[in-house]
This record gives sequence, C-alpha cells and structure tokens, in this order.
Amino acid sequence: MALIDKLKNWAQLLKQDVLILWFATKNPNTPWAPKVICIFIVAYALSPIDLIPDFIPILGFVDDLLLMPFLIWLAVRLIPTVIIQESRIQADKWLIQNQSKPKSNLGFLIVAVIWLLMMWLAYLLIKSQIS
Repeated sequence: MALIDKLKNWAQLLKQDVLILWFATKNPNTPWAPKVICIFIVAYALSPIDLIPDFIPILGFVDDLLLMPFLIWLAVRLIPTVIIQESRIQADKWLIQNQSKPKSNLGFLIVAVIWLLMMWLAYLLIKSQIS
C-alpha cells in the first residue's frame, strides 16, 4: 500500500473518531472531564479554520498530525467502552446517511477569539515597545 493510501485511510479513521467523540459529548453518561476534552476536540476539528494555518511550513500541520490524534486518543481512553461503542454505531449511521461531517460554529468562534486575542496582545506589546 502506498504512503498516500495509508495517509488517506488514517485521515478517514480520524474523521470517524471525531464523529464518535461528537456523539459521546451528547451522551449524558459520558463523564464530565472526558466530555470537556471531547467538546474542545470536536469544536476544533470541525471548525472551518485552524488555529495554525496549514500554509505555515511545518507548524501548520503540527495540530493536524500530532495534537489532534493525541487528544483523540486520550479522549477515547477516558470514555467508558460502552459509550464509545454506542457512539461508534451512531457515527457509522451518520456517515452512511450524510456522507459529510458536521460543521462547528463553536470551533470557528473559539479559533477566531484566540486569533483576536493574539492580535490584541501583539498590539499591546508593540505599543509598549514604542512608548
């Protein structure tokens, strides 16, 4: 199997894992700590923009290749197996019916607020250097 095929397969599995976590956040039996981690993961993964844009060399893919897989792995380990299995069934049904991933306006808002906060802090830093 070519490297490109392996990467496509891995990306498809990550997409399914995000959907599994999305359904796990909706499950009332999911413990609160893993639920908070899942909400962050799902909001960020389904956001139409990245915190670090992909066009930035090397850093642009750090969140996609390292951070997100690690957080997904952590969340799946923290959620009870029964909830993961139920969520996996729901995710499979979603993919069969919809063929697309949901969008996260919350994720967009979180990333946009972080970007605005970073710009404001940069402005304050530059302003203090000029004064």
